[in-house]
Amino acid sequence: MIPVPANTRVWLAAGVTDMRKGFAALAAQAEAVLKQNPFGGHLFVFRGRRGDLVKVIWWDGQGACMFMKRLEKGRFVWPSAKEGKVALSPAQLSMLLEGIDWRAPERTWRPLAAG
Repeated sequence: MIPVPANTRVWLAAGVTDMRKGFAALAAQAEAVLKQNPFGGHLFVFRGRRGDLVKVIWWDGQGACMFMKRLEKGRFVWPSAKEGKVALSPAQLSMLLEGIDWRAPERTWRPLAAG
């Protein structure tokens, strides 16, 4: 998992993104569409058309970083909006990257083993 420093925002770009784009094009999309500074240290998450691929970009203060994950089965849970942005917590980002529905997570209780 990507270590997310305190006070870092996670912005999810609603809709679909061309996954052929690299850091520069995704940063331009973050600036133009999401109205956020891609060099401010925040994370920006984009999803492809099929839904099984995401890219995360961020500026760590020293250089441009890009993380990509493709699910072998299933799709990443994504907002139904065609455009705009959604703010996620670092915990929600972790769930998203694990393929868990971050919108309505359920806590499970497990009893301790007896004896």
